[in-house]
Order: sequence, then C-alpha cells, then structure tokens
Amino acid sequence: MTWYVACLSGDLRRKPVARMIDGTPLALFRDGAGVAVALLDRCPHRNVPLSYGTVEQGLLQCCYHGWRFDGAGACRAIPGLAAGAETDKRARRAEAFPTAEHDGFVWVQTDTSPANGAGPYRFPHVEAPGYTTVRKHVRFSAGLHACLENTLDVPHTAFLHGGLFRGNREPVEIEVVVRAIADGVEAEYLGEPRPEGLAARILAPEGGVLTHFDRFLLPSVAQVEYRLGENHLVNTAAFTPVSEFETDLHAAITFHLRMPHAPVRAAITPVVNRILHQDSVVLRRQSEAIQRFGGEQFASTELDVLGQHIRKLLRQAERGESPAPGETTEVRRVTMRV
Repeated sequence: MTWYVACLSGDLRRKPVARMIDGTPLALFRDGAGVAVALLDRCPHRNVPLSYGTVEQGLLQCCYHGWRFDGAGACRAIPGLAAGAETDKRARRAEAFPTAEHDGFVWVQTDTSPANGAGPYRFPHVEAPGYTTVRKHVRFSAGLHACLENTLDVPHTAFLHGGLFRGNREPVEIEVVVRAIADGVEAEYLGEPRPEGLAARILAPEGGVLTHFDRFLLPSVAQVEYRLGENHLVNTAAFTPVSEFETDLHAAITFHLRMPHAPVRAAITPVVNRILHQDSVVLRRQSEAIQRFGGEQFASTELDVLGQHIRKLLRQAERGESPAPGETTEVRRVTMRV
C-alpha cells in the first residue's frame, strides 16, 4: 500500500476538501465520529463533484440533488425518495479510500496494491517534549523527482537562497558519505561549518560544526536533519504526486533549541515562506523548459549526490520492485565545496 498526505488535519472543517493524488480526485471530510475519510470526488447519481457539497450531520451531501454519503461511501439519504425505500444500493455507493491521521496530517491510500500491514510514515519528534513543529503545504508546478531532488540538493542553496541559507562566504571543502538505508538512501555531510544566512543564524547563532544528514525514503519523503550541540532541527517533507507536473508538499519543520521557541518560530516562518517561494518559482521554470524541449535531459556531476539514486528507487517502485539490502548505492565519499 502506498500512502500519501492529502491535507493538513486543520483543513477539514465544515466543508469537504478537494484533493488530487496521482490523478485520482478525492473529496475529504470528517464523518459523524470526527474521523477523516476520503471518497472519490464524483457523485454516483449524476457525476457532480462531491467536494462542491457540504457536510451535514457527519454525512457528505451532494450539492446537486442532496444525496448523502457516509465515510464508507454508503448512500444514507436520498431526498424525495418514498419513506421506507432503500437508499444504499451498490450502484449508489461512492468509492471510499483508506485514510489515516496523525502528526497533524491526513494520509490516503489510493493504489490497489495489497496491504502489507505498514501504515503511513510517522514524522519524527512532532510529539516529543521540548520540540516545536511548523507545518507547511505548498503545491509545486513540477514532477515528483524534481521536487525530491530540490529538497535534498545542497549546491543550489548558496545561489537560489543566498543570504537566506548559505552563501555570503568563501566556500569550504567538506566530505559527503552516501549510503543505502532501509527503503532509501542518505547523505552524511562531514565537517560542515554552520551555514551563513539568516535562517542558520537564527537557529544556531553561536556557530560551530554541524551534524547534517539528507535522506530520501520511499515512496516520497525527503528529510533534512541538522544538529549542533543541543540545537536540533528536522525538516521532513512528504510529497504527494498530483499529476505529471504538479506535486504537493506537506512539511513538518520540527526543532528543539536552547533559546525560547516562540520568537524563533515567529522569525523563521517568513524565511521558510521565502525559501519555499524561491523553490516554487525555479521548479516551475524547470518544468516549463522540460515541456518546451519535449523531455528531460540531464548532465550530472559527483555533486549531485542523491538525485540519481532517488530516480532509481522511484523507477523500481513503479515496477513493483523492492531494493535489495545495499543495492541502492555503495558507500562512497564525495568532496564538496559549500
């Protein structure tokens, strides 16, 4: 089963929420017990999107004729039908999809692969004492691989995000170790000084040498982890494919710092928003160029430490293959200037 984030928990209020996951349109709402549920966004009566309707007494009501559906897709009411007439027949059911909710996100499973007993990914440290979490949702005009690589790509930060994160100093040489991990691949950056830029100065004003990991985890999680002394920050981005050139980002930016968290959160939020906007613009321009030239064409160097491994793992997953232990990549070292 492949789980993707559909929305933030706080998005589900009075009205249903429309989402697209890998080409499947969904209508999400909370049922009578307050549980997040997902139905195919099409009324079986006359094909009107259910997301245009309302939630009435825990049932999703179609805006066209008022048919009402529960979280399992059963039709529970048809206004005007004679008293005692049966409402829930097979043809009148809306297709329902498995959902799960935790860490402030609602996950949906839309594929038809057999269940393996594993639930959705759990965001680390979200509920841990002493940690604060900032959640973000952004839609990028780019494909899944491009978004994943962008999140885990160090060299672009000094240029695209210069002044906000990295840049403003002479580059220093560090070592990068790339290794296979369970269901993914990670890069460990050795001997990296705290980056320059506003975001880094807010999070670690005293400077020092970072412990820094970048990770990709199947099916679509990109994670960046920094630790400097007692300061710890983990940015976990769960990507949801919408279409070939659209991808939703749902991120949990979780941190533990020696300083008070409230002013840090207030200061870091506009910086994060600016960085996400810069990424959104460049990814959209990249997608436009790919479409203009009729496809992708890459020239890579050893500095592109994770992009090719991400692509390999995604292609294996598309074919239904699982990477063998150690198959993702051999341990290797790269020297990089950051």
